[in-house]
This record gives sequence, structure tokens and C-alpha cells, in this order.
Amino acid sequence: MQRDDLDAFEAFFMRYRTSIYRTAYGLTGDAQAAEEILQDTFARAYQRRHILRTDVSPLPWLHRVALNLCYSRLGRRRLPSSPMEDAVVGLVRDRATEPAEHAEQQELRRIVRDGVAHLPPKHQSVVILYYLHGLSLQETAELLDIRLGTVKSRLHYALRALRTRLEGDRRFGGAYGEVGTEPVDAEEAVP
Repeated sequence: MQRDDLDAFEAFFMRYRTSIYRTAYGLTGDAQAAEEILQDTFARAYQRRHILRTDVSPLPWLHRVALNLCYSRLGRRRLPSSPMEDAVVGLVRDRATEPAEHAEQQELRRIVRDGVAHLPPKHQSVVILYYLHGLSLQETAELLDIRLGTVKSRLHYALRALRTRLEGDRRFGGAYGEVGTEPVDAEEAVP
């Protein structure tokens, strides 16, 4: 990308905008905030276009800028935690054929999105990059500019917190209980 080649920058924007938007939306849960972060990220890329290297992918740098902007926004005025919308989760294909199975999977997705929305931002970022974007642990570490062990640790603690939250979620109806405990039949529980 040359210094003042707007066509090249437009192609650059078109190529990477979806990934950056999904990351910003996954962290903020707000479409308008994600759009602003997307614009700010590419404004910074345009300002620094002369130092961007052409021999390596700019995606890790763009993600880092977007994540820093998300963290700044979250720290400046705490956005309400809300579950990821169906637009983001729609990236995962649903192969259910039965309506009841489909409804159950949709409810499960809502419960998990709600749980992810309540994680701290540093845990949300690794969960979103690793599970939603499908990045490897190493790629996630490089994008966040943290050590591989830190990514593993954050994933561990994020999943542990998510499990604790899901165990306490009444919408599961006790389906996700302690390992080794048997569900009690309603008829057997009544003396």
C-alpha cells in the first residue's frame, strides 16, 4: 500500500473490516460502538500507513488497535454487559433438523452468550478470538501481544467462570450440574 493510494487503502479496508468489526462487536455488544471502533481502527491505520509492513499480515496489528480501543471505551464509560447478538452468533451454523432441537440450541446459545457477556474484558477477548474467530492459541497470543501461557490461563479462568455461571443458571433446569451427581426424577422427589 503506497502512501496516498486511496484505492489500495479501500481494498485494505474491505479485506479486513469484517474481522475487526466482529471483534469490536463481540467485546462491546453494541453495534454502534463497534462501528465507531472499526472507523477509529482504520483511521489509525491510514495515519500510520507509511509504517505498516507489507511482508506480514496487518491483521494482528489491526486487532490490537481495535482491542485497545474497546478497552478504552469500556474503561471510560462502562458499557452494559449484554449477550452477543444473533448476528454474531450466526457465524456458527446450526445443523438441527427438528424444531424442538433447534429451539433448545437457540436457548443454549442465549445462555452461553449471556455468560460470556459477564466475563471480564480480558477474558472475553481470548474467548472471542479463540472460539468465535477460530484462531489458534498462538495466533490469539500474537494478536493480543501476550504470552501463550497467558492465553491458556485466561481461557482456563474464563471457562471456569463461565461454567460456574452456567451451573447457577436456572434456565438450564439443572441439566448442567456437578459431575457425578445424578438428576432426580420429579416423581421420586415427592414423598
